[in-house]
Amino acid sequence: MPVEEELYVLAPGEGEGDTEGWVSPQPIEEGVTAAVTAETDLGADDLDDVSEYVELDDIEALLAGEGDDESLSFTVEGHDVVVEASGHVRVDED
Repeated sequence: MPVEEELYVLAPGEGEGDTEGWVSPQPIEEGVTAAVTAETDLGADDLDDVSEYVELDDIEALLAGEGDDESLSFTVEGHDVVVEASGHVRVDED
């Protein structure tokens, strides 16, 4: 099923760490980019569209609560990215 609307996730606010401060809803593209660039030495220009790394239908199903999964993991330029069913995005340490 194709994604019919913009997917939003929760990512750290600009200038805030992922363990403190506020989070803000962002389109999946911005949220994953913010999480990866905050936790790695990669820049936004180093990343492809999120759909190159993971099926957006799978993220949509996770966020909609379809199935039993509590998170979805995928690799972005050698870094493990986790999207939780709550919408939070994090980059796991290697």
